[in-house]
Amino acid sequence: MPVHAMTPIPGPRWYAVSTRSRHEKSVRDHLAGHGVEPLLPLVRRVSQWKDRKKEVDLPLFPGYCFARFTWDVNLVVLKAPGVVRIIGGCGKPEPIPDVEMDAVKLLMTHTLPYESHPYLQEGTRVRIVRGPLEGMEGVLARKENRHRVVIAVHLIQQAAAVEMDWADLAPV
Repeated sequence: MPVHAMTPIPGPRWYAVSTRSRHEKSVRDHLAGHGVEPLLPLVRRVSQWKDRKKEVDLPLFPGYCFARFTWDVNLVVLKAPGVVRIIGGCGKPEPIPDVEMDAVKLLMTHTLPYESHPYLQEGTRVRIVRGPLEGMEGVLARKENRHRVVIAVHLIQQAAAVEMDWADLAPV
């Protein structure tokens, strides 16, 4: 079944857009220029070449850009240079729950260090009970005796991790 023939979901919704390798920023810019609200979480990394080091902003979730749009403009998204497809299940695009996208946007607005993290299917769900990310929920993961909360975007099986003190977490 062609993508454009699927049942539309009313109102603007967030979707994960799969991109060609290293095309995330150009897809974001193209979508923004065509009236589609994009979101591309970035993480700052130090890249080293033979003669120099430089800080660069890389996509938190390589190969993906997020876009919020009403279904009637899905062809604008699909025809953007560098777009592969809109992610979903059972052969059709699926919107991302607003609560997951709100968590990613909130993470991007704070100065807490965050990074890409492997998607976890198992683990304890936790709620952050104090601090700038209070109220967010995620999955608790441990790395080298440091506590981390993993904020997941389930549809694309990608996640970001932020370090937290144990006292700032409570089981859900």
